[in-house]
Amino acid sequence: MKKFLFTTVALVALGATVPALAADLSARSPVYTKAPAYAAPLYNWTGFYIGGHLGGVFSSDSNFGGLTTGNNGNGRFLGGLQGGADYQFAPNWVVGAEAEYSWTAGNNGSVIFPGGQTYTNNQRGLGSVTGRLGYTWGPGLLYVKGGYAFADNNESLVNGAGAPLAFGFSGDHSNGYTIGAGLEYMLTQNWSAKIEYQYYNFGSSSFTAPAALVPFGSFRTDDHVVKAGINYRFNWGGPVVAKY
Repeated sequence: MKKFLFTTVALVALGATVPALAADLSARSPVYTKAPAYAAPLYNWTGFYIGGHLGGVFSSDSNFGGLTTGNNGNGRFLGGLQGGADYQFAPNWVVGAEAEYSWTAGNNGSVIFPGGQTYTNNQRGLGSVTGRLGYTWGPGLLYVKGGYAFADNNESLVNGAGAPLAFGFSGDHSNGYTIGAGLEYMLTQNWSAKIEYQYYNFGSSSFTAPAALVPFGSFRTDDHVVKAGINYRFNWGGPVVAKY
């Protein structure tokens, strides 16, 4: 009986002590919590986009051996639309394709020949379909581009009295190539802004008719364009995990 009473008292005392010790240890032990992982901003250039641009176009003054021109070489206002698609890989490289059209204000130039004939090229617009390759560091994208270009030309030839004359050229000076470079910056997940230089070359042409203008040689049609634009992006590639 004494052993039973002693054992009972010991168990009761131990049962009372263990919770107290556990509470004391909990109070003294520091609480460790895992710090949240750092989530760096993710910029994804993969997807389709559409946008608009404004700028200026400057045409080279290269007409028929340096004859007097109307406004060739002067700056003209330019504005238009663009659309394309990009794909980000590797992960800091971006490859894409873009189509754009720009409306231009004013004539590209006019030439007055010694016989009184006046040739005018009203270049109403410039277009291009290009590929582009760029390097990105997060929100920034530095790129080069190049491809096919076309010019929307409205041409005329009149005599000294202003009557229209029939004429022909050795080249169409409406189809050519373009190269350029630019910097684009992602403002938000869906909006980006860019500044860009683009060179257009449509080759050289010379008169095949009328016969009186054939000896005057050829002229070259090329344009230099500087523009700023904004794009809305329909991103579909998901987050791009990259170390910049």
